[in-house]
Amino acid sequence: RLLLELLELLFDKFNAVAAAHSVVLGHLQQTVASPCSQYDGDIKLYDMVDVWVKIQDVLQMLLTEYLDMKNTRTASEPSAQLSYASSGREFAAFFAKKKPQRPKNPLFKFESSSHAISMSAYLREQRRELYSRSGELQGGPDDNLIEGGGSKFVCKPGARNITIIFHPLLRFIQEIEHAMELGPTKQCPLREFLTMYIKNIFLNQVLAEINKEIEGVTKASDPLKILANADTMKILGVQRPLLQSTVIVEKTIQDLMNLMHDLSAYSDQFLNMVCVKLQEYKDTCTLAYRSIVQSDEKLVISASWAKDDDISRLLKSLPNWSNMAQPKQLRPKREEEEDFIRAAFGKESEVLIGNLGDKLIPQQEILRDVSDLKALANMHESLEWLAGRTKAALSNLSATQTVSPGQDSHTSLEHLPASEQILQTLSELARSFQEMADRCLLVLHLEVRVHCFHYLIPLAKQGNYAIVANVESMDYDPLVVRLNKDISAIEEAMSASLQQHKFQYIFEGLGHLISCILINGAHYFKRISESGIKKMCRNIFILQQNLTNITMSREADLDFARQYYEMLYNTADELLNLVVDQGVKYTELEYIYALNLLHRSQTGVGDQTTQNMRLQRLKEIICEQAAIKQATKDKKITTV
Repeated sequence: RLLLELLELLFDKFNAVAAAHSVVLGHLQQTVASPCSQYDGDIKLYDMVDVWVKIQDVLQMLLTEYLDMKNTRTASEPSAQLSYASSGREFAAFFAKKKPQRPKNPLFKFESSSHAISMSAYLREQRRELYSRSGELQGGPDDNLIEGGGSKFVCKPGARNITIIFHPLLRFIQEIEHAMELGPTKQCPLREFLTMYIKNIFLNQVLAEINKEIEGVTKASDPLKILANADTMKILGVQRPLLQSTVIVEKTIQDLMNLMHDLSAYSDQFLNMVCVKLQEYKDTCTLAYRSIVQSDEKLVISASWAKDDDISRLLKSLPNWSNMAQPKQLRPKREEEEDFIRAAFGKESEVLIGNLGDKLIPQQEILRDVSDLKALANMHESLEWLAGRTKAALSNLSATQTVSPGQDSHTSLEHLPASEQILQTLSELARSFQEMADRCLLVLHLEVRVHCFHYLIPLAKQGNYAIVANVESMDYDPLVVRLNKDISAIEEAMSASLQQHKFQYIFEGLGHLISCILINGAHYFKRISESGIKKMCRNIFILQQNLTNITMSREADLDFARQYYEMLYNTADELLNLVVDQGVKYTELEYIYALNLLHRSQTGVGDQTTQNMRLQRLKEIICEQAAIKQATKDKKITTV
């Protein structure tokens, strides 16, 4: 701020100088024009334009130094390296015979005088006071930039000094142009100098700094694995880890927004930089995303489903997606909430099972490496955070776009509104980041479910459950054990990477899907024995236990699957009586699967005609039960 104080002091002095010259010129012109004057009229006096031109020259010299336009500091650093590097080539020069040089001793110095000592002490004290607040240049190697080398500076020269002095300097330029009586199409030399500096030097330097900082984190071997440290997370107030690259990009965006505020006349240029950097980062994230979800030029199943418009639209229309975006206490209370949610889970399971069919999923079509899933979770949190920050910056920007009618022309020159097209581009980029974040979360949601298909479909299609009772046969199915291991590993990674409500979105409804897959699996079993039924119930129990530990809920849907397989302890005819006694609990197709499996597995079930008669009787029972249920429902309505 000392530079700003210096300039404001200089502006006052320059105005005083100009006023003094105006007075002097007035008297000189009167003297020259006086008839009593001894001058013959050939004298040409200077005018006020000459005064203001000289003032601008002085200011240009001052700005050249304080804005480090000559880049003397950076130029001096490589020169030292060059001299060191070239010392080998000039090694022989050290042994050459040199002429004796006459020592150059100064005749006298002022540095030990009382005035010089007191002035040096005063400047040193002011410098320490200034930099004790900023923590810079306290006896450091750059101290000579403040004092030494024949020049004294009130602050460290650098390009960023323009941000502090731009608006006061612009106001003084307007005063100069008014004093010089320049028209609206003409500019004074100082304005041209300032415009040239910002457009040709400052903007390029800012862009170079930003590129260097962003490339340092995005050009790393695996940018999705480098996370911001705990201190950064605490400062940002985030609950889960963010990508270091995202934090750096957001920091540079904020820096550009601040520059846009400080140099508001160049708002479009800075906003354009913001859009370019965000677009580049979006491209970087897109490539990183593809490197995870693409195998042999083909998307893994979860990514393919997330990309499918129909599936993604369905998933986003379900209540568990909207619940994730809305805290539980703020949701509208709905009667029979659990039944409503369960119906939604049923719809999701139906679509996924119908979309996959009965095909086996090869290993290369799932994401087996948990670190890849963790990277997707980190990308989701990071891009959602970046989208939020971008939207906030955009809303702040839109709020400052309205120029009040009472503003004068000088102020409006300093606060030019940003281009509508650039604002639209920024809004689209924010939306793109949110869409990419949503897709990452959908992939995680679907990937856990694809893992269930991957392990449980072969269990029914390739497993042997027509077994006799022995210790070995009663072990858990290896596929179920591996699925449990996968789910636990994913749970551990997601709990550390995702916020709690998103973690719940990943695992809620998973029990319903597993139940559907296992019940549909009855269609693929060749035969099943009582020992096989018992083993299947044990598989369901261990899956239920694991999911309960993750979701902290009963996972009653897996009870539903276990009861389905326990139903197979009955004979085919007993199954029909069970439906009559207990009512219809499963779909017609699921009962048909169970009856056909009993026909394949048990002896004495009769010929094909007998089996077909049972199937026909099953359908009749289901229709009768549906009619009874509807009549009971109508009776209740009539009674009410």
